[in-house]
Amino acid sequence: MTLSSYHETLRSLSEGSVTKHFDPYVDIDWDSPDFAVRTDDPRWIISEEDPLGRHPWYKAQPVERQIAMGMWRQACIAKVGIDFEQLLIRGLMQYLISVPNGDPEFRYATHEAAEECNHTMMFQEMINRIGYRDVVGMGTIDRKLTMVIWPAVKYFPNFFFTMVLGGEEPIDHLQKALLRSGTDLHPMVHRTMEIHVAEEARHISFAHEYLRRNVPSASPVARSVLSVVFPITMRVMLSMIATPPKQFVDKFAIPAEVMREAYWRDPGSQHIKRDVFTDVRALATDIGLMNPVAKRVWRVLGIDGPVSRYRSEPARRAV
Repeated sequence: MTLSSYHETLRSLSEGSVTKHFDPYVDIDWDSPDFAVRTDDPRWIISEEDPLGRHPWYKAQPVERQIAMGMWRQACIAKVGIDFEQLLIRGLMQYLISVPNGDPEFRYATHEAAEECNHTMMFQEMINRIGYRDVVGMGTIDRKLTMVIWPAVKYFPNFFFTMVLGGEEPIDHLQKALLRSGTDLHPMVHRTMEIHVAEEARHISFAHEYLRRNVPSASPVARSVLSVVFPITMRVMLSMIATPPKQFVDKFAIPAEVMREAYWRDPGSQHIKRDVFTDVRALATDIGLMNPVAKRVWRVLGIDGPVSRYRSEPARRAV
């Protein structure tokens, strides 16, 4: 990718942020009667698009317990979203310190940070209205792992944007799958997902284009290291983003074996785990990171598989 085409892509993304953006307190009617939260509303039941929702143990629970778990799960996903968005905002601001005057990266990345700020407010408002004040996002260990973001931004920006994709791709894939499935979601959840998916498309595009532009010109040693680190980052971030925290497990007394099967031993959940990364496997192939050693790492981690033919291609395989 030439520098001029990269900059043109950034200008297009920036214009998209101007012409199609959302304000959580303008574009969401939080006080609509349709958004009322009831503890007997079956639309809170966890969908089969979530590995826990498809597990026989969850399906065997009384409906009221399924609803309570679904409400906490949605609030937890939103809280994880807040945690990740805040880390991303801080990383982008640190990255922009070194961006020179006139570089289109400055404008687009600032647009993205502003949109992520709106997402944190949107997610927090949803949590507040669901009413679970004890909900948590990333676990203690996950928070400690995120400390590598700061040196990554400064010294290894390719790794930083790899982590960005590792956080954005799983939740984006799972939310798109849920919206495409036709599941009868609570309107508040449905609306926040619509907005998040619409704007994350630009954010994911930026990370893809950044790596497409910069990785091929990195040194052979740097590319070799990143080729192995890339799938490891995807797998670690998947657990951080998509696996419920210990507090959820303890609150609802979920057996350890159920959690192990749902995340990610069950054949259906293994398909989900692989499908999450079809786009990033395509990217890794395009930018020269899918060498024989890297392919083995993808396979060992259980996230290997076919690549997408185009961005956000729906998973065609029956699960």
